[in-house]
Amino acid sequence: MPDPGTLPSDRAEWTLHLADEAAMRRFGARLAADLRPGDLVTLSGDLGTGKTTLARAIIRSLVRDPNLEVPSPTYTLLQTYDAADFRIVHADLYRVGDPAELIELGWEDAAENAIVLCEWAEKAGEILAEDRVEIRLAIPPDGAGRVLSLVGHGRLSARIARAQKLDALFARAGFHEPRRDFMLGDASVRAYERLTDPETGRSAILMIAPRRPDGPPIRLGKSYSELVHLAESVHAFVAMARGLLAQGLSAPAILAADLEAGLLVVEDLGAEGIVDETGPIPERYGLAIDVLADLHGRVLPHELPVEGLQTHRLHRYDLEAMTIEAELLLDWFYPYRLARNPNALTRLGFVDNWVSALETVLAGERTWTLRDYHSPNLLWLPEREGLRRIGLLDFQDCVLGHPAYDVVSLLQDARVTVPEALELQLLARYALRRRAANPDFDMQAFATAYAILGAQRASKILGIFVRLDRRDGKPAYLRHLPRIEAYLKRCLRHPALAKLSAWYAASLPGFDIPAAAAGDGADDGDRQGDGAGGGPRDPDAAADR
Repeated sequence: MPDPGTLPSDRAEWTLHLADEAAMRRFGARLAADLRPGDLVTLSGDLGTGKTTLARAIIRSLVRDPNLEVPSPTYTLLQTYDAADFRIVHADLYRVGDPAELIELGWEDAAENAIVLCEWAEKAGEILAEDRVEIRLAIPPDGAGRVLSLVGHGRLSARIARAQKLDALFARAGFHEPRRDFMLGDASVRAYERLTDPETGRSAILMIAPRRPDGPPIRLGKSYSELVHLAESVHAFVAMARGLLAQGLSAPAILAADLEAGLLVVEDLGAEGIVDETGPIPERYGLAIDVLADLHGRVLPHELPVEGLQTHRLHRYDLEAMTIEAELLLDWFYPYRLARNPNALTRLGFVDNWVSALETVLAGERTWTLRDYHSPNLLWLPEREGLRRIGLLDFQDCVLGHPAYDVVSLLQDARVTVPEALELQLLARYALRRRAANPDFDMQAFATAYAILGAQRASKILGIFVRLDRRDGKPAYLRHLPRIEAYLKRCLRHPALAKLSAWYAASLPGFDIPAAAAGDGADDGDRQGDGAGGGPRDPDAAADR
């Protein structure tokens, strides 16, 4: 069989043997997991080789109904089925004498944005798309089973090459023809599936994260992801997962990896989180803060092994990265709120004030900053002990930054309201644990960094959530804006942010903060609406109690 790496870039081939009809049905389900609306699959082979059997297995898997009646479309020519978000077209062109007949049947309308499975596709002539998956079925000389050859053409060639890599990856992870269930993601470009062994019930998570190309340069010849040190491949995830495991924490174990293809099979830590329908679960949040306090008291390596001689070096969360992130507020939230872009003077004042405010943070202590340490990425593992009861996800963008960043990520969660009393209690708990390990721990300096980084993070997230709506068509994130605005206003009351507070008050409606409220916790207006929790009135005093 040709190695996909040696084939032309617009063609990939994969040949395998299916022992019986059950194996063909299982393969149909595997192929269905890789199909998307707009894909064309052609099936060819002599009569009796099983084209309709394979098509039926694919259709049943796509509509998630193993008992769906799927007759052969030999006489109807076209048969359509509705899945949750798309249409499936099953065609049999054996009786077609002229490709023009397909136009009369409404082929183009039926096939638009649908997954199309086409038997006897050669009868269609040039009407079929060049980008397609071609499946050939044949009976081997000994008559046992079927030989199935897949050829990916055009844009679908990469899909076939990846399917072959996934097959090998699953085998290395100890999974034979697992069931694959798509998992809803968040704002990430990565995709996840839960793999389940149909015989043993064992599960794992498939992470699909091919190396992403750099975007256009936006400053100093660098892209946004370069400037803010975002992971561009799975190497960082593997290194950090193994690094966290080495620290005795519960990151997913790496079961199998294809680093160059960006494919990982990792341990399934379950789906039980640290929040419920009422909000944060205090016991679980308390343990999550203990994880941070314990980790931040350790001397941690700045370079971590990946595989073989490959290593991953952590970047410093530097001034350039932090100011560019904050500027997302200017790029997206500002025009969303004011219906105009900021002028050069407004932008200059914003950046200058942020540079001044961040000097204190950048001069402080540094540790692993996971950057996404909040409720969607924290799992509850009750069967484990101690700190290992908190499962960690989404840490590949880890940098070397101030420890307050991850603390504020947890306690000013963008998606979940943390009550003010709980935030204060957990900050005190964090400070006491840090002081127990190091009597010189300075809670006042930490509280200042907490406010600065809370304001920076809230500014960034306001920009990101508006961008998700305006650029990516995901308006659901807008419902979180009131909560994040409340976080930002509370952080801006800190004396260290007086100049920035003045900029926000002058530049954005609704961000004017009464002088009497400065440094005095949330005012009544901020306690209304979304009910977002507030920051501590006196974190240093809380830590001393």
